[in-house]
Amino acid sequence: MKTLDRLLDPVGKTFGVKTAEALVKLRADPELQAKMEYFARRSTEGALTQEERSEYEAFVSANNVIAILQAKARAILARQRRKK
Repeated sequence: MKTLDRLLDPVGKTFGVKTAEALVKLRADPELQAKMEYFARRSTEGALTQEERSEYEAFVSANNVIAILQAKARAILARQRRKK
């Protein structure tokens, strides 16, 4: 994860306040969230089909990227608050 964080660091440095605020608020819609919870349960049970596993792994990877970008966005917003 540290490598991914370093890879995304230049992207995080380009965020303005509005972008940072939007990223911090980013969430999966309820339908997608329910689908991923379903996949997570089936994964724990060892019952995912190959297609489901591929989709679930892609979601987990995307979620990791989003989580790192959100952390960078929170840091930007915290610095902005300290300036005020």
